[in-house]
Amino acid sequence: MIDAVVVGAGPNGLAAAVTLARAGLDVQLVERASAVGGGLRTAELTLPGFRHDVCSAVHPTALASPFFREFGLTDRVPFIIPDVSYAHPLDGGRAGLAYRDLERTVDGLGRDGPAWRRLFWPLVDEIERVVDFTGTQLLRVPRHPLTVFDYGRRVLEQGSPAWEARFRGDVAPAMLTGVAAHTNGRMPSLATAGAGLLLGAHAHAAGWGFPVGGSQLIADALADDFRAHGGRILVDHDVRSPGDVEPARVTLLDTSPEFLAAFAGDRLPQRYRRRLLGFTRGNGVAKVDFALDGPVPWSNPEVALAPTVHLGGTRAEIADAENTVARGGVPDAPYVLVTQPSILDETRAPAGKQVLWAYIHVPLNSALDATELVTRQVERFAPGFRDTILASAGMTALDVAAYNPNNIGGDILGGAVTVSQLLRRPTLSSRPWETPVDGLYLCSASTPPGPAVHGMNGWYAAQLALKRFA
Repeated sequence: MIDAVVVGAGPNGLAAAVTLARAGLDVQLVERASAVGGGLRTAELTLPGFRHDVCSAVHPTALASPFFREFGLTDRVPFIIPDVSYAHPLDGGRAGLAYRDLERTVDGLGRDGPAWRRLFWPLVDEIERVVDFTGTQLLRVPRHPLTVFDYGRRVLEQGSPAWEARFRGDVAPAMLTGVAAHTNGRMPSLATAGAGLLLGAHAHAAGWGFPVGGSQLIADALADDFRAHGGRILVDHDVRSPGDVEPARVTLLDTSPEFLAAFAGDRLPQRYRRRLLGFTRGNGVAKVDFALDGPVPWSNPEVALAPTVHLGGTRAEIADAENTVARGGVPDAPYVLVTQPSILDETRAPAGKQVLWAYIHVPLNSALDATELVTRQVERFAPGFRDTILASAGMTALDVAAYNPNNIGGDILGGAVTVSQLLRRPTLSSRPWETPVDGLYLCSASTPPGPAVHGMNGWYAAQLALKRFA
């Protein structure tokens, strides 16, 4: 019997495996696909020489993650940290730019600049304490209550109808809504506001960095370290039950709660099993990758400074689009999350060419090909974009689910991001990574602190598992 088996080589499975192997355990990492990475994969999806991130593309939480800091990620993988974290174009050639420099952002927002500073400066100044609270499960006494209070009252403001009270113009609220829409939920809501404020604070703190060469390099660095500490990786191996893996003292699953229910079967108490099967899924995504003949012809040239761009127009337009998806519809003018990594990373496309990564939110299990919807929305803010397209590759929500079974129905966030489900992720517990089955742990994005590439879910689960070997 070996010490540990980790099922699933996404960022959290890799983080768990690295943590266990570094502690001297005999660990096997098992992956269904032919390569490790999960949401951290990079591939030529359109044309030769054009390298696209298959899922995650920009990683603000990776730079702030305590796990990745301990791992030494930036010493192993070269990161680009842009001066402009994100851009938000509006009609008429206007745009809001979120510089990493908070004061430069404030200067660009005119009369709403001071309000932006008042909103974000306390969070940026105390970013490590904010991450300490948001980066774990919420059922604990906060170590920095004043920081939590400061963050919480901002969440209450921006997560309620009071969100209109702070700003006078339309650029600043649109920028904040574009960031909050990463959570793929109703607006306004406490969960979308909390995520938006956290991501917005990261934009002015460590920045929204991305790895040179693509997200796959993060996965490769984790895998290399795991092997260097004696870990073994088995790919192309489909796991459905405990009999499909080596007997081990502990087993960690970087999988969905639904998979956990099937894997453990009757060993789970019925009440716990019902909670797993009742886990609420979020909306899906439909993704499009473009190979471009040159730069995107943004109406506002400054948008070309930002690797991440939020499209959708005003706050009201984005909220209406996201709420349409939450009701089961597809908006005519969707919110589009765009990255253009090749503006700063020349390894991603042939000389003079560019790659563009984009997705929209859609209902769960949607079969919609979003290529035309995305193209029209980019054209709205970059007339002539269509003429730059050399090739494109679309993935429906169903394709996203087929590519990675953890993304059930095309939900890439490991379940709906709501306040109730942040408390019950996947169940209400002070040790949510631990299951009722002795030695069995869940370490995916369906556990605290939730989605994003930070490795914390795997790190926390592995730390619990290590106590069995103390």
